[in-house]
Amino acid sequence: MYSLLTMKLDPSIGIELKKLRNDEFLTNKEEIIKKLSSLLINAVKKRTSKIPLAIAFSGGIDSTLLAFICEKLKQPFSLYTVGLDKSKDMISAKEVAKEMNWKLTTKTYEVENLEPLFKEVIEITKKRDVVTVGVGAVTLAVLKLMKENIIFTGLGSEEIFAGYERHKENIHEACWEGLLNIYERDIVRDSSLAKHYDKETRLPFLDKDLIEYGMRIHPSLKVADFKKQILREAAVNLGLPKEIAFRKKCAAQYGSKFDFALQKLAKEKGILKKEYLSQLSP
Repeated sequence: MYSLLTMKLDPSIGIELKKLRNDEFLTNKEEIIKKLSSLLINAVKKRTSKIPLAIAFSGGIDSTLLAFICEKLKQPFSLYTVGLDKSKDMISAKEVAKEMNWKLTTKTYEVENLEPLFKEVIEITKKRDVVTVGVGAVTLAVLKLMKENIIFTGLGSEEIFAGYERHKENIHEACWEGLLNIYERDIVRDSSLAKHYDKETRLPFLDKDLIEYGMRIHPSLKVADFKKQILREAAVNLGLPKEIAFRKKCAAQYGSKFDFALQKLAKEKGILKKEYLSQLSP
């Protein structure tokens, strides 16, 4: 039996989670989908408000499911998408919003307009690594665009439901590694950016009950034919159209093409991305 672990997901709370042996995994797919559907609704419901909130929207399963559940709960929301012209996120977000009859606010960036955004992320987070700046720039761009004070993001879904390339082998261990490092790696970054603009981030996928149940689901159900397979099937069970639930998606910095822009800006100077960021002065 694995030992009991404490994971800090929020500055004010500690969540105790237990790693499970292989023989303790849940395998009844029908029961899992039913329970997971209920937990997803409750995770969003706990974090809803009477006032409108924003959703960082990419057209992927995570942000689409958050919007879909908000609609079911009659929670007012607005969708925001940023990226370079013809980026995957921009195209997908527009298509999904149109299909679901949701209003979408977008902002298209040019490569040359992104350097100030990168500098601001560095200034706020005090970090210069490629992932922090690339992902952080997407979050920052949405924060600048939104009018609401509360923002929902899909943070945590990849770690719980095995959405990354690294989840091909040793799936359960890789999920745990990502989940146990998510506070310092992602939450601090996004919280710092939001706080700078007097905004509040809320993370439904990092709900305690959802994490505890999600980490008991057998890994084979998470990465069957698609990444995050069981989450997608739960979304369909809730009523989300299958063609939308099973759309493919890549990480924010790639889907927005912000990483492409970072690469191009660095290449223009004849240096690597890491070196380019090390030279930027906030």
